[in-house]
Amino acid sequence: MDARTSKSELTRAAILGAALDLAAEEGLESLTLQAVADRIGLSKSGVFSRVGSREALQKAVVEEFGRRFIADVFVPAMQQPKGLPRLNDIVRRWILRTHDVEAHTGCIFTAGAFELDDRDGPLRDHLLDEVTRWRAALRRTVAQAVACGHLKPDTDPEQLVAELSALIMGLLHDARFLRDPRAAERAQATWARLLNTYQS
Repeated sequence: MDARTSKSELTRAAILGAALDLAAEEGLESLTLQAVADRIGLSKSGVFSRVGSREALQKAVVEEFGRRFIADVFVPAMQQPKGLPRLNDIVRRWILRTHDVEAHTGCIFTAGAFELDDRDGPLRDHLLDEVTRWRAALRRTVAQAVACGHLKPDTDPEQLVAELSALIMGLLHDARFLRDPRAAERAQATWARLLNTYQS
């Protein structure tokens, strides 16, 4: 990689970082090339040359959030054995990330869903694809725990994933809005109680 390519990639990473921060603070619809350019001291054309249109920037931000989320929550948990150890690690990491990161910066998956729930279009579709992909990975993990005999045979992965998502939304509300210092602790206790109803 030559110096020019490396500098271009670093600039693009800075653009995405600034755009992600802006989207977390003000919403995906707030993203404009000019707003991001102002944040990092680039020209609007400099941002455009690296990410393209406003729509391409919004899509890149959703993808970048998803990449960081998966890297923090899902990928490390793959080191755990299939079944309950892996599922437990995913939930533990999800709770930690929600409390330590999203509670302070906002969650693109959650806030974006509320922002775009009644706005049809490519951005909503792209966010929906990212969230759907994440929930599908969770469902597979739950199904593996059932196949390993760690969860009851009649466990409905879709139901458990819906309950997990509700748990995380509650955690985000309590940590971010109520500023409850025990929000993560309560979420972990809720998960333990919920899991107890599903374990074989």
